[in-house]
Amino acid sequence: MAKKQFKTESKRLLDLMIHSIYTHKEIFLRELISNASDAIDKIYYKALTDENITFRKEDYYIKITADKAKRTLRIEDTGIGMTKAELEDNLGVIAKSGSLDFKQANETEKDYSLIGQFGVGFYSAFMVAKKVTVLTKALNEEEAYQWESKGADGYTIVPAEKESVGTQIVLELKDNTEEENYDEFLEEYRLRSLIKKYSDFIRYPIKMDVKTSVKKEGTENEYEEVVEEQIINSMVPIWRKNKNELTDEDYENFYHEKHYGFDSPMKHIHISVDGVVRYNAILYIPEKTPFDFYTKEYEKGLELYSNGVLIMNKCADLLPDYFGFVQGMVDSEDLSLNISRELLQHDRQLRLIAKNIKNKIKSELLDLLKEERDKYETFYKSFGRHLKYGLYADYGINREELEDLLLFYSSTEKKMVTLEEYVSRMKDEQKYIYYAAGESIERIDQLPQAEAVMEKGYEVLYFTDDVDEFAIRMLMKYQEKEFKSVSEGDLGIESEDEKDKTADISPEDAEMLKYMAELLKDKVKDVTVSKRLKRHPVCLSSQGPVSIEMEKVLSAIPSEQKIAAEKVLEINRDSELYSVLQDAYANDKEKLKDYTELLYNQALLIEGLPIEDPLKFSTDICKLMK
Repeated sequence: MAKKQFKTESKRLLDLMIHSIYTHKEIFLRELISNASDAIDKIYYKALTDENITFRKEDYYIKITADKAKRTLRIEDTGIGMTKAELEDNLGVIAKSGSLDFKQANETEKDYSLIGQFGVGFYSAFMVAKKVTVLTKALNEEEAYQWESKGADGYTIVPAEKESVGTQIVLELKDNTEEENYDEFLEEYRLRSLIKKYSDFIRYPIKMDVKTSVKKEGTENEYEEVVEEQIINSMVPIWRKNKNELTDEDYENFYHEKHYGFDSPMKHIHISVDGVVRYNAILYIPEKTPFDFYTKEYEKGLELYSNGVLIMNKCADLLPDYFGFVQGMVDSEDLSLNISRELLQHDRQLRLIAKNIKNKIKSELLDLLKEERDKYETFYKSFGRHLKYGLYADYGINREELEDLLLFYSSTEKKMVTLEEYVSRMKDEQKYIYYAAGESIERIDQLPQAEAVMEKGYEVLYFTDDVDEFAIRMLMKYQEKEFKSVSEGDLGIESEDEKDKTADISPEDAEMLKYMAELLKDKVKDVTVSKRLKRHPVCLSSQGPVSIEMEKVLSAIPSEQKIAAEKVLEINRDSELYSVLQDAYANDKEKLKDYTELLYNQALLIEGLPIEDPLKFSTDICKLMK
């Protein structure tokens, strides 16, 4: 029979199909299995209205057979098959979809969820095959037909012999090259892995002949290889089952089967929505941070299925970055996919699903916080830092989503507390939410700057993560209460008497402090009498938007621009040291220079900052000891 040419600018379009539309060659198997599933679906839907058709699910399946000797791969189904006209129409016109036509012709049935609606999936076979043969027999037809093509040059259709209804596609694989090994698609383990990855939840059995070793009868240790037919796919996805039928063990097994993590999930979330957009989802909150979580290699996102067929391994658009630790999947029939089904059209449905998922995750985390505090604190040790990064990102735009999920160590409770709990305990006269930043709880406990705040009986939140202050600067306030560092200049806690006492400085003392400030002019903005120190003789405070702890973090980041806090050296006027300074200013200004330098370095050490000249610091101490 004479070869026929493809319609619709076939050469150009088929070349585009093979080389551009699909990202990975392995996708061809997903597409052909999906088409086979559609073919069985069509018989099922016809059986709903045609009493002459008996649909017994056990009679319908898809089978994959590899022949290494001939280098062929066969995909066959027991579906509805195609007539000669349908072969011409569906396989002779690229981008003509038989599934879409079937769906449009049966619009009275609202439950149709045929997978292949673009009519291009079949041609993905040419990514791996140099020749494709289709043998098919349609339902209620006597004649079978064979369609054959080697690509864009055209195709032939001839009558053929086939006993049963259905379709058989045989791919003669391309020759191997240095870059491509097409033989991999003949290996049992590879075919099995692709079926499990993309088509595990196709609703009909996908069968393969699998070699297994069995013990020979009448022997103890002798085995022989036999070939037995096995069903490879799971068929019924866990997310389509009733939640009441599932146990925690079922959800945990699914977590491990899908390789979402090596740990056991702390919590699972099963969502079934049948509204404007229909979708099912199973989400997991892990217990531990993945080893690569804070690396560039970590890829956030959920597995995305369309009617049980894997479309994207990691759909990042379904999760906000601050919930990037969540693992799981979403399955929807209502998503608008592009022609290859590998990418989503960014549409309203996707945004709606993402918004619902975000709200559900937050709701479940709040429930965990209120109902299972120990579990939440375990989760927070792993992912609290990430939530705070989320607060800091995008200039605090996510503050309302995250502020109630935050925990900080409390100076009074000696445990982790929420901002809501802190505010609920604030004293009537307290104006601010106070915090102290440092490398550890033990280090912050020793901070001189916190003395005055704690003496008032005010609770102080301990910031021990490098991101804490940056995040709180974006949050700015909580329930109309502003945050204030214990190291800031004005703490807002002084009584009128205390303000008067601080302001009551003699002209001689004012001159002394001015002199000391001049000595340290390249290092501090000012030297003042402290309003906060009670026991310690000296400390550093900061002015402006960059705190001392923020300076430490920024200094650790490689950059040509050095960002430093505006430091103020504060001296405790009630300490014995103050009179020593007064005497030195009056009688020995050279000694005051040494004292000033020593006090500044002492304040640096208290803050955990490096001393600029350790050798000089040592020399100055020795000089004073002599």
